Amino acid sequence: MNSFQALVARQSDDQIDTAVETLEESALPPGEVTIRVHYSSVNFKDALAVTAKGGVVRDYPIVPGIDLTGEVVASQSDEFGVGDLVLAHGYDIGTGKHGGYAEFARLPADQVVALGDLSPREGAAIGTAGFTAAMSVEALTERGIRPDDGSIVVTGASGGVGSVSVDLLSALGYHVVASTGKPEQADLLRALGAAEVIGRLPEDPDAKPRPLGKARWAGAVDCVGGATLADVLSTLAYGGAVAASGLTGGPALNTTVMPFILRGAALLGIDSVLLPIGPRRELWARLGGSLKPPHLADLSHDVDVKDVVEVIDEVRAGRYSGRAVVRVAGGF
Repeated sequence: MNSFQALVARQSDDQIDTAVETLEESALPPGEVTIRVHYSSVNFKDALAVTAKGGVVRDYPIVPGIDLTGEVVASQSDEFGVGDLVLAHGYDIGTGKHGGYAEFARLPADQVVALGDLSPREGAAIGTAGFTAAMSVEALTERGIRPDDGSIVVTGASGGVGSVSVDLLSALGYHVVASTGKPEQADLLRALGAAEVIGRLPEDPDAKPRPLGKARWAGAVDCVGGATLADVLSTLAYGGAVAASGLTGGPALNTTVMPFILRGAALLGIDSVLLPIGPRRELWARLGGSLKPPHLADLSHDVDVKDVVEVIDEVRAGRYSGRAVVRVAGGF
């Protein structure tokens, strides 16, 4: 491998341009494991990486793609051998060093996970979004919230994290209420197991926020933040909890201490970027087994890497639903 193809993002003044380029092997970052990439995916962070002032990329040029799966072609690590099928995501992949939208990637061994029982496409279909969903679901179960405690609301339910959360929670027997601003996705959400589909929260966006509202939810997976998270917190039942991982509704949180000191509510922060490799590998093993999303094929769609910018534009605009799997091998 002397050269390889990659989708490269370059900054020009206040604009980010992307194009397929041929890179030399020397462009790969340091690391013990070199991977022939089979698949990547599209996450909101990938959209920010190709957005001017997106705030996630340290320096351009960069090969985006915060997820990747593929085959080890060279290894200086005892943990991985040539031919092993692996995945990687998070850390500074696709933001601080070249990521998955390239035929090859090179990473430190302590950022690589064996695919185990998952295929490369399944690993990419789950990706960062599905992994974040799994972290969110496990945070609620570890908090002690059980299916017979009441309804679990998933906000931003038609997005990547939300749709996998609906799939996982319903498979575990929870009564899932899917909240989405895309009513056309209601049939898909019901197919994933949602018992109810409602609109965005709060239901009246112009109403003055209340410190406490009527208790509605035993728990929640919030992918939106902002006013939505504030509304969910104020309507949690006693002892409820919300696993929060998103900010598409804004980073500000206008709430009070009332849900916490009067209802014993918990706000559980979810971050998959810097999760240490040990628990990261353990959770991926469960995602390949008992925690595998049962409707993964229904909520994922393929796109060639050469055409991925069109999908990224849809994700940035909030128009894309489910998971976009990026075909890298043969996709240029």
